[in-house]
Amino acid sequence: MRLRNVEPEDVGAYVRMRCDPVMMADLGGPLPVEGIADKVRRDAEAAAADRSWIKMIVPDGVAPGEVAGCVMLWSQEEDGTAYSEIGWMVLPEFQGRGLGKAAVRTVLDEAVRDGRWGAVHAHPAVTNGPSNGICHTLGFRLAGEREVDFAGRLLRVNHWVLDPGHGAPGGAPRP
Repeated sequence: MRLRNVEPEDVGAYVRMRCDPVMMADLGGPLPVEGIADKVRRDAEAAAADRSWIKMIVPDGVAPGEVAGCVMLWSQEEDGTAYSEIGWMVLPEFQGRGLGKAAVRTVLDEAVRDGRWGAVHAHPAVTNGPSNGICHTLGFRLAGEREVDFAGRLLRVNHWVLDPGHGAPGGAPRP
């Protein structure tokens, strides 16, 4: 598996991830197709400028241009306080292979080397067992449940926190 920056040509993958009722079941339902191309363009610009890490997950042995999903790390602000957030999506045909966990671990490891992200927060829906499992397995601490706004939808989520500089993904201490 490798990760690469999102590109303007990734509209089809974004539509599959964000406009599909199954993929978006834990995120309030599918988003409208209108606006997705603009979202991809903005994300590609943010990734190219290194303001956010928006990486497409490319499994080994797939056809050129095919992706399994994405993992994103970005700066967020709430009540005047900045923090870093990570999120990911894996398309159904690639789920259950460990690609999401490997992609999240790779981004967290890179965040430690980069040094600018600090503690990383994740907010999977309380109903999303696989994503909550990734957080638990990679050593995030469950800070509790909360409500967050996602694309204008109020979601009930688990709030997980990991300071990647103080422990390796998976919870093992760093040497």
